[in-house]
Amino acid sequence: MNIDLTGKHAVVCGSTQGIGKESALALSKQGASITLVARNEAKLKAVLAELSPNDKNDYIVADFSNPLDLERKIKAWATKNKAHILLNNTGGPKGGPIRKAKVDEFTAAFTNHLVCNHVLVQALYPGMKDEGYGRVINIISTSVKQPLDGLGVSNTIRGAVANWSKTMANELGQYNITVNNVLPGATNTVRLQSIAENKADQSSGLNYEEILSNMAAQSPMKRIAQPEEIANAVTFLASPAASYINGINVPVDGGRTKSL
Repeated sequence: MNIDLTGKHAVVCGSTQGIGKESALALSKQGASITLVARNEAKLKAVLAELSPNDKNDYIVADFSNPLDLERKIKAWATKNKAHILLNNTGGPKGGPIRKAKVDEFTAAFTNHLVCNHVLVQALYPGMKDEGYGRVINIISTSVKQPLDGLGVSNTIRGAVANWSKTMANELGQYNITVNNVLPGATNTVRLQSIAENKADQSSGLNYEEILSNMAAQSPMKRIAQPEEIANAVTFLASPAASYINGINVPVDGGRTKSL
């Protein structure tokens, strides 16, 4: 099985922590050069230093709340470089029941996720087409299969991204560009910790540790995933070995999702 990524270049978003960072490290270990994308330059420099040495490693400072700035920067990068792999990944919207969500919460989440994903694909897929190799991987959520309680805005936007992704897969497959989604379950990230803290604040008697314990209990494996376990799935989908896997959702949730 060929998962060697030597000679390939990956653009990895949300790459200063959690799943994004671990994915960047995993892709780098398989030989890919990496462009890190996030909004905090100091953290980007720190992660850059952790990557396997490669003179093509670099970073782009961009805030996904400003898609016009992201578009300008990624287009400028693409005039001089070509990406073979794009990992779309950014922090999810805050939790809460959908009936209480404000309209601007949907707008902000749609911008951060779908609009920015689209900006990045539009800028990078011509280079993938030229190279005859493309892997677009979107970190979404198991909510595209089974909506999660208390995550109304996230459930809505994740579903939109999944359908955008499937449509893009149908269009780009002819160019040897695959588009797939990785759906993490409960994973030990800052995002999960924030959700647990919010639930603890709103609960009747459950503390933070008990909330985490309940989350772990929902998986048949009775534990929360580590970010590197999600990164392993990303790395496989990015590799030559996944050449005929296209337009699918891959849950990495220990079996928590009830649907097939």
